[in-house]
Amino acid sequence: MFNKKEIGIILIVSVFLAFAITLAKTTNYFLYTLLGVFIALLANALAKKVAGYFFESDIEIKLWEFKRYGYTKKQKFKRSFPAGLIIPLLSKIVLWPLNGFVWMASLVFDVKPKPWRVAKRHGYYSFSEMTEDHIGYIAAFGVIINLILAIAGYFIGFPLFSKINIWLAFFNMIPISDLDGNKIFFGNLALWNVLAILTLLGMAYAFFLV
Repeated sequence: MFNKKEIGIILIVSVFLAFAITLAKTTNYFLYTLLGVFIALLANALAKKVAGYFFESDIEIKLWEFKRYGYTKKQKFKRSFPAGLIIPLLSKIVLWPLNGFVWMASLVFDVKPKPWRVAKRHGYYSFSEMTEDHIGYIAAFGVIINLILAIAGYFIGFPLFSKINIWLAFFNMIPISDLDGNKIFFGNLALWNVLAILTLLGMAYAFFLV
């Protein structure tokens, strides 16, 4: 389901996020954090892959990058800016007093509709267009699985894992650029509102109860 490039991206992002979260912490804390981040990212990506399958499409997991800094043709970088790696590290400086809380929205996804799969499962003349609504649902599955894992982390006595999943869901819900929150917001605003409320409740738990 995952190709080598996607696994490599998830591993690299996991290391960068774990490093940003645990800067000035012990080695053991880094390893626990790395494991938690990797599982959270992998589960998020897997949920989107599964959702994409049911919407007759393939999902490609990618690093969040900026190719432009403006609207004109000249306002673009010579090389894509790896926002998914740089912003978490920069956010550590700004959010240093918040005990490990860093920007975690580092992965995005592309959707590739598969008309042949639609034809095979539903008939040759079936509608096969991928709408913003469909893409929003796919993105939402990733956020939902992280919220579920946050609850699981609480019950198994792994509060750090709960925090990681809540932080990942929170940052992914921000409706900017190519992040999940933007896809959900423009695909289904009602769904975005529900998930935003659940995520904010989770953030309150992460900051005040753990």
